[in-house]
Amino acid sequence: MDVIADIFLAAGAFGAGIYCYILGRRLNKFNDLEKGVGGAVAVLSAQVDDLTKTLAAAQSTASVSAETLTQLTVRAEAMSQRLELQMASLHDIPPQESTVAAAETSKVQQTTAEPMFIRHRA
Repeated sequence: MDVIADIFLAAGAFGAGIYCYILGRRLNKFNDLEKGVGGAVAVLSAQVDDLTKTLAAAQSTASVSAETLTQLTVRAEAMSQRLELQMASLHDIPPQESTVAAAETSKVQQTTAEPMFIRHRA
């Protein structure tokens, strides 16, 4: 009886050894840096590093652009206020007579029937 138990024990140990050998070979292929998942992980890691650098560069560029836009907006608002003030001050000035006379003269010239330009044939 002990002999039969020893044979089963040896067969189980031998089967476990073969199983571990096959599993070890599969894991080596799985972790291969060129063809397996290890290679895919290495490639993805490199791509993540590249994307991180690109993102940092884009953020710095965006912050510089935001600063520039803020400065330009402040300048535009100041200029808009100055233009509004100038327009308001123009409303206070009475119209000059020469301007009114020139406007009336141009209206009279437009209503005449004579053509403004004449073509002469040679």
